[in-house]
Order: sequence, then structure tokens, then C-alpha cells
Amino acid sequence: MTIGIATDHGGIELKQQLQKYLEDKGYTVRDFGAYTYDAQDDFPDFVIPLARAVGAGEVDRGVAVCGSGVGASIAANKIKNVRACLINETYSARQGVEHDDMNMICLGGRVIGIALATELLDNFVEAEYQALPRQLRRMGKVAALEE
Repeated sequence: MTIGIATDHGGIELKQQLQKYLEDKGYTVRDFGAYTYDAQDDFPDFVIPLARAVGAGEVDRGVAVCGSGVGASIAANKIKNVRACLINETYSARQGVEHDDMNMICLGGRVIGIALATELLDNFVEAEYQALPRQLRRMGKVAALEE
């Protein structure tokens, strides 16, 4: 599985820790930046290229970090075929993939620590979309909004 990852200055430390964590677990990680701390950078400059890669299927899943995770989530969901959510607990990290085909997780670098973030990430990347008839029907209605 190839996982894309991106952040702005608000999540640079958490992104670096998560990237190493994923690589140590054997995942291929594509880094969309930011690569260094710059208090003047803007989350859309990094999150949107990641979201475009997720939406185009260039990466299997995306991990976006900003200060709260809210801005990253808002920006990512503007891109076709992206289903991004701000996640702060494990149930939604797994269920969002299994029921709603979530393909991008958004985390707050100033809100959660590495222990919770890795637990959320494990639930997110290990889950698989169940594609049950009711889920396909619901997600079809959501996808129609992008047309």
C-alpha cells in the first residue's frame, strides 16, 4: 500500500513521526511536504496535491495533518473522489473506511499526540471498505454530488 502524507507548519513534527512509523511498518510513503517548518506556509499548498493524488488513485490512502486537522479536511473534500475526515478516535478511523470508503484521514498536529495518532493510523490503513449494497447505494449518492 502506498500512503501519501502532507502537512503545514502546524503538524510538521507529527507528520515526520507518522511517516517514520509507516515506513517502519513496511508501507511506501509519498511525502507531499512540508519538509521543514515555515510558520508562513499554508495547508492547501500541501494538502491539495495530496488530495489530488488520492482522488486520482496515485496513492492508496492519504494522511493530512495541520494544526487542528479541520482545514486539511475542508480542503481535501473539495477534490473529486476524496472522502476525507477529521478523526480523533479509533472507531471512526476504522468505520469510516469500512462503511464510507474514507480514503484520507485528517489529524490535528496541535491536538493529538503520537500515541493516539499511530493508533488512529493503524485502524485507518488496516480497514477495508465492505462495499455492502446499502453502502454502495449511499456512497453513490455522495459521488453524484461531485458531478
